[in-house]
Amino acid sequence: MPHDHTHHPHNHDHDHDHAHHNHTHGPGHNHAPDHDHLHSHVHGQSDADHAEELKILSSSFVEGFRKAEDKASYLRLADIAFQRKGKDGLTMHLVDAKITTNWQIGTACPAFATRELAYLPFPGSMIEERETMTFTYVSMTERADIDLLSFMAKRFGTPHNHDHHNDGHGHSHHN
Repeated sequence: MPHDHTHHPHNHDHDHDHAHHNHTHGPGHNHAPDHDHLHSHVHGQSDADHAEELKILSSSFVEGFRKAEDKASYLRLADIAFQRKGKDGLTMHLVDAKITTNWQIGTACPAFATRELAYLPFPGSMIEERETMTFTYVSMTERADIDLLSFMAKRFGTPHNHDHHNDGHGHSHHN
């Protein structure tokens, strides 16, 4: 937490230094209003932890969407855009939300000294269900299919683009 005290609407004496308060605190994460940081962040110790947290959030989102009686309201509450600008500037509209279930049966990767792939089938206990959700946007000239995990990674950040935690005022948002 950036501060260890509560601010009250009245004046009172206290004996700690406020020298670091020579800047304004705007909305969300104490950033000025020109920063768009009114969203939560997923914090993992590593890229793998972060990816796992995003998968858990995605799974919860899909489960909630399935159960929601009013799917459009659920998407609005989750701040899923119903319109977005296309590459050519035309407005694209959300027309479809698709949930797909996959089971990874094995993996294939390049093998040494051959043009064949090395195939590694998973034992039955390692085969797990994975669900993905895709949002489809269309305009007269373009179609975009945006995966929920991509949307969440952009919204919640990734470990490598999370540099806004140090807001340039000499104090970090977490220790």
